[in-house]
Amino acid sequence: MPDATLKLRLRQIRLEAQDVVSLELVAAGGGPLPAFTAGAHIDFLLPGEKVRSYSLVNDPAETHRYVVAVLREREGKGGSTWLHDHPRVGDELLVRAPVNDFPLAPDAPESVLIGGGIGITPLMSMVRQLEREGRAWRLHLAARSPQHAAFLEELRALDAGRGRVTLHCGAEDQTRMDLTQVVASAPATAHFYCCGPARMIDAFLAACAQRPATQVHVERFAAASEAATAGGFELVLQRSGQRIAVGAGRTILDALLDQGVQVQYACSAGVCGTCMTGVIDGEPDHRDEYLTDEERAANRHIMICCSGSKSPTLVLDL
Repeated sequence: MPDATLKLRLRQIRLEAQDVVSLELVAAGGGPLPAFTAGAHIDFLLPGEKVRSYSLVNDPAETHRYVVAVLREREGKGGSTWLHDHPRVGDELLVRAPVNDFPLAPDAPESVLIGGGIGITPLMSMVRQLEREGRAWRLHLAARSPQHAAFLEELRALDAGRGRVTLHCGAEDQTRMDLTQVVASAPATAHFYCCGPARMIDAFLAACAQRPATQVHVERFAAASEAATAGGFELVLQRSGQRIAVGAGRTILDALLDQGVQVQYACSAGVCGTCMTGVIDGEPDHRDEYLTDEERAANRHIMICCSGSKSPTLVLDL
């Protein structure tokens, strides 16, 4: 996973929808940026040692800039509020190089993109790439209202009246998204991509139950399970021999940071994979959405931002 830290200059701030702004970033010293692929995200290194991940929304063919969209989350942990209220055009921000856990299948004959709210962000980059390459796509977007649907006018312009963009607003029967119907109406060879709230993801996966797993792709912005914070176990760091008690109400990541142990992390929700750490001994209590069922059963890795331990002692490769 890329470790490079980039210093970027904020070139433009735009209001894209109610409570959503886009930030256009360019290299502080000029020149091209590291390449990325549709579906990728970058991690912002924010004040107070906060790390927040945001999907890139621009076309991967653009090497001179990164564009992200940020929803102001009223109940969030402060990252979105800071990005809405503090940066100004010309300011410099630190980010990590792009990572992609939600890539497009290169050989898909048709792509069906399904987004809920700010879940449109990785799909925007996909739409731009698919349109540029002349590949078949359809987009279904659920939003509270057209005013809350980021990039709606740009999507309609890209569609050019071909009926490939459908906006679903509110809970009215005539506009509510019927995921079962959306999936059933797509060709057998179509690939599906869904990004949105947990309830939408769960309904989408249920609708895709009869589709090949290799054609079903999701990205969660939050874990489906709550973080393991019961505590009551001890960490052993294999490389240093340090022993750290994890108390109630704390995650493994919390305990490590409290003791000054430097580890990489980003989403703090078990969805991005940045904090994946090797397990030497013990039985993890997996709460992430990143590892497969087989990987969880093997107990060789753990997402320390949200998972805990079922055994009294957990030995990590740190």
